[in-house]
Amino acid sequence: MFKMKILKLVTIFILIFALFSCGTTPEMKKKGEPKIALVLSGGSAKGFAHIGVIRVLEQEKIPIHMIVGTSVGSLIGGLYASNPDSFQLEWTAFKIEKSDILDFSLIYSKLGPVQGQKLENFVEREAKVKKIEETKIPFFPVATDLNTGETVVLEKGSLAKAVRASCAIPGIFVPVSFGGRTLVDGGVTNNIPCDIARSKGADIVIAVNLLSNITNYEVDSVIDIIGQSISIMMFEKNREKLKHADILIEPDVRNVSLFDFSKKKELMEEGIKAAKAQIPKIKELIKRLSGEI
Repeated sequence: MFKMKILKLVTIFILIFALFSCGTTPEMKKKGEPKIALVLSGGSAKGFAHIGVIRVLEQEKIPIHMIVGTSVGSLIGGLYASNPDSFQLEWTAFKIEKSDILDFSLIYSKLGPVQGQKLENFVEREAKVKKIEETKIPFFPVATDLNTGETVVLEKGSLAKAVRASCAIPGIFVPVSFGGRTLVDGGVTNNIPCDIARSKGADIVIAVNLLSNITNYEVDSVIDIIGQSISIMMFEKNREKLKHADILIEPDVRNVSLFDFSKKKELMEEGIKAAKAQIPKIKELIKRLSGEI
């Protein structure tokens, strides 16, 4: 009898512990709730607009169950996925300077003037987790295999190195060795990977496109020329990928050059404005897919 009582008490304790230890995390979704993916495009310094979008989604309590990012979208997405706190993300972004990202070395590299090690070190220092598979929100950075031309989704391994690979603009950054491949910027093949989000099971794809308008009259260096040329090439490819998006957010980020870090506040405000305009549509879609309307 005594043993039976002890067994019952232990069973009750286990059930109580299980009940209180299974609180929701950002990647968990309630029963019947649609799975929402946030897709963040490339766009170099324009990427500060992504932060404004994320702030609005967080404030409006729009759940994000996965993040897919290319280039700067992988940088912003990776930092947020590792620590889903838009205030902390903004604080980190305002600390970013060009010198934190660009480590020019024309002497030591014949593969690109920017090594990319500074960028990797920055993510290693600022991200709250070290591996892609450890992020609080499932995160899928996108890169391109330089040898085969394949789009590569990085799902395991160093978060910092994956972001570096996704951001390795060819001709500017040195390609990155990762998982037995030589990788460059994901934007070469898939700058706004909505199709990848859909393939990962997303019911709703919210896409943030930074290349809706590629006009730029501030092209005054070799780096700017390369970046603007790549933007022009990606512009047409984006259209096909955007067919997989349910919600399209397009901040007005015209005339911000590749590495112009002087317009962070303005870019974030444009992201906020563009996101707020889509909130009613997002909420209606969530309700419809949840069966509430």
